[in-house]
Amino acid sequence: MDYLLRNKKALVTGSTSGIGFAIATLLAQEGATVIINGRTNASVEKGIKQIRDENPSAAVTGFAADFTDKKSVDLLLAEIREVDILVNNVGIFTSQSFENTQDQDWYNLFEVNVMSGVRLARQLMPAMHANGWGRIIFISSECAQLVPEDLIAYSMTKSAIITVARGLANKTKGTQVTVNTVMPGSTLSEGAERFLADQALKENRTKEEVSNNFFKNVRTTSLLGRFAQPKEVANAVVYLASPLSSATNGSVVKVEGGST
Repeated sequence: MDYLLRNKKALVTGSTSGIGFAIATLLAQEGATVIINGRTNASVEKGIKQIRDENPSAAVTGFAADFTDKKSVDLLLAEIREVDILVNNVGIFTSQSFENTQDQDWYNLFEVNVMSGVRLARQLMPAMHANGWGRIIFISSECAQLVPEDLIAYSMTKSAIITVARGLANKTKGTQVTVNTVMPGSTLSEGAERFLADQALKENRTKEEVSNNFFKNVRTTSLLGRFAQPKEVANAVVYLASPLSSATNGSVVKVEGGST
């Protein structure tokens, strides 16, 4: 399928690995000019090389910005003034009890997971309206609804993202600009791979056994019954980023395997 993304310019935050990298890769494959983002120049250069190794003709550049550092974010905002597609994917999480989650932990999670998208949308959305077309996509999480006990603060930010996206969508009424949220479930990112490897070592089991037990004992509501591949999430994001999704606005698109 042709997603009609040639001559479109996209910024994907947190895109040197995991879901973000899969989104950037697929957008580049579809002919979009893609700006990837990571915390360091080394990670950005590595991401660009990986995309070009797979697709030598890919139009991909990058900008290093650490969203925990406001000065770094200000440099990004000063550099990137206009895009057609904004994918707010960058995010951090901490797994700890509610009692041990300090005020600063809550602030840090909100700063990166929510304010990153707020600041970028505030800067880039006006040009989308002026140009008559644009796509903003926020990446949330099934945790926005499941709310695991050790991820309450993180889950709060993922719920807040949905609210922000819906509010911004209300500002697009009658235009060709859309704002949507994608809600992934448990996805086989690098972090998930490390979790499986660590647990397999601790329990003297295979990674496959640990994965099966996770869906049998922890994520019991999942209809998929396995970790999704990052590309499976990226497929939904790229559709929403395309002109083909023109009738989808203000929505939460679930790619969580039925867990919620």
